[in-house]
Parts: sequence; structure tokens; C-alpha cells
Amino acid sequence: MTTVARFQIEYTQFLDVDGIPTQSLPDFAKDPKALVAFYRAMTLTRAFDGKAVALQRTGKLGTFASSVGQEAVGVGLASAMRPEDALFPSYRDHAAQLLRGVTMTESLLYWGGDERGSCFAAAPHDFPNCVPIGTQVSHAAGAALAFRLRGEARAAVTIVGDGGTSKGDFYEAMNMAGVWQAPLVIVINDNQWAISVPREQQSAAPTLAQKAIAAGIEGRQVDGNDVIAVHEAARAALAKARSGGGPTLIEALTYRLGDHTTADDATRYRDPELVARMWQAEPIGRLRKYLVSLDAWDKSREEALIQECQRSVEAAVQDYLAVAPPDVSAMFDHLYASMPSALNEQLATAQRFAEQMENGRA
Repeated sequence: MTTVARFQIEYTQFLDVDGIPTQSLPDFAKDPKALVAFYRAMTLTRAFDGKAVALQRTGKLGTFASSVGQEAVGVGLASAMRPEDALFPSYRDHAAQLLRGVTMTESLLYWGGDERGSCFAAAPHDFPNCVPIGTQVSHAAGAALAFRLRGEARAAVTIVGDGGTSKGDFYEAMNMAGVWQAPLVIVINDNQWAISVPREQQSAAPTLAQKAIAAGIEGRQVDGNDVIAVHEAARAALAKARSGGGPTLIEALTYRLGDHTTADDATRYRDPELVARMWQAEPIGRLRKYLVSLDAWDKSREEALIQECQRSVEAAVQDYLAVAPPDVSAMFDHLYASMPSALNEQLATAQRFAEQMENGRA
């Protein structure tokens, strides 16, 4: 018997759960100012997250997908991207979106059911949230091929959950990206839960990163609660993609500390003691400990940041609440070049109903 190939998956961590370096930090992380910027971005994301959940609970927002505990994945990734790169997010990636220039008001509009929240003024290359599981990986692979064919030094970046890696869309897109040597970076937000299904019941593979092997591309695993590790892995993968080196799959190990969405109750299927233990490993507290050890952070700066984030979030909420709802005709726009007669009839009915509602006659 002859061995024809061998494979291995490397794991990267720079800060442990106590904020103590486990190895020499990459050059960018030796500048406390860069790490403070990461810390501020993660803190703002969590403040926004909490407010969005509160808005949903009071009927001012639709279903919302919390990213609590997973902020390092989005911030570490987006901070390594360039403006000309394109992000293909799932529905839980506002940490990356906010850093890419999507405003909190735009995000709230989306979650409030207003499609105008999917048009990002400051992030024109980024795609809207993708709710169908895994299909955004196919979109990203296609865009990455387009970048390569046009000779553009750009990368397509997509984020998918651990459950999404069981979908055919994920495998097919990854396989073709490998064949095409497309400039694609796939990040698995391995938060250990696909709604109520735990990671160990989703796949017998020791890592999800090794799924890259079958597609002939590089796969690696990082501590997804270590923003330094996520950023460094993303930076290397993006540099490789833009220079023609092909795609990379990054599995970021983290934990979903909240419910799957506001329509879920995770206490029905999770051990509260495990969740409590995982809170000890969350990314914001970990980075805070390290910054404090460098004398780069303290209580007064923390309090000032919290107040700053609260003001920013409240301002975004007021802007969101002040936006007049779209006309009922908006749901019929951008569907067909010429409206079919059946939809014209539906539009007329919808407009009559809206008028009756406005006049209190419905």
C-alpha cells in the first residue's frame, strides 16, 4: 500500500481565555492602538446587538439574529479587508458589516422589514444579508471568478455558519472555487449550534476546516474568540487571494452565547452551565484583559466608550424610527421590467387596502 497524500489542519491562537499571549504576536498586534480599535468595534457591535434585541421585544423590529460572543469573527475579518473587496454575509454578520461601513440605521431598517436597509451607501460592493442557509457561498464564488477573469486584485469574502457547511451550496461553491482558483475567502463562524443542533451532531469530522481538503484548497482553524488570530488568518488569506493564490477556508471556533434569533429560546436545548463557562472565553473580555496588562486600557476609558457607544446606538435608533415607511408599491418594484397583469391587479388591491388602513376604514 502506498500513501498518495497527507493532510493537516493548523490551529492558530495568540491570546488565551485570560488574555495572555500564547506566542509572539504578529506585527500589527504589537501596536496597542490597533487593538484598541478592534476593542471599540466589538464593543459597539455588542451595544447595537443589545439594543436591537430590545427593539424586537417591544415590537419595533422584526426577528433579529444576535452575534453576542461572536464579535471577534466579524471584526477580525472585516478589518483585514479592503474597500474594493466584497462581503457576502449571512444574517448574523453585523460585526463585519458595521466595520465595512454599513450604518446601524441601515441594519435596523433591514431587520424592521424595510428593504431600503439592504442598500449600503458606504459599502456599495457588499451584498445584502443572506437568509437561505449557505447560498451566499455560491454567490461569493461566482463574484470571485468574475474578479479573476477581469484581472482585478480583489477578493470575495463570505461568512457561513457551522450548519451551513452541511449544505450542498457550500460544497459545490467551494469545489468550483478550487477548480477556478478564484480569489475567495470562506470563513466558517463555528458557533457550535445550527439553531438547536449541536456541532457534534452535524458532522463527524474532527474539524470543519478539513472540508477544504476535498476541494483542493487550504483549510485552517483559528480561535474565533481571539480577534488577533482571526485578523491574521484573514489578512494572509486575502493577500493570497488577491495575488492569484486561490481560495482559503478558515474555521473560526467561537460560541453563540445568545439565542439563535429572537424567535428562539435556547434554554430549551442548552445546558446553562456550559453557556456560563463559555462566557468566560468571550472575545471582548479577553482583549480587555490584555489591553489592561499593557496599560492601554482602564476603567475611565471603558466607561467613556460605553457612553459613546450608547449615544451612537440611540442616535441610529432615532434615525431608524424617523424613517417614513415605504409605499405599499415598493414590494412590487424591481421584480419585472414590465409588470404582469396579475401583479398589476395585486398592486391595485394593495393600494386600496393601504388607503383604507390610512383612513381607518379597514
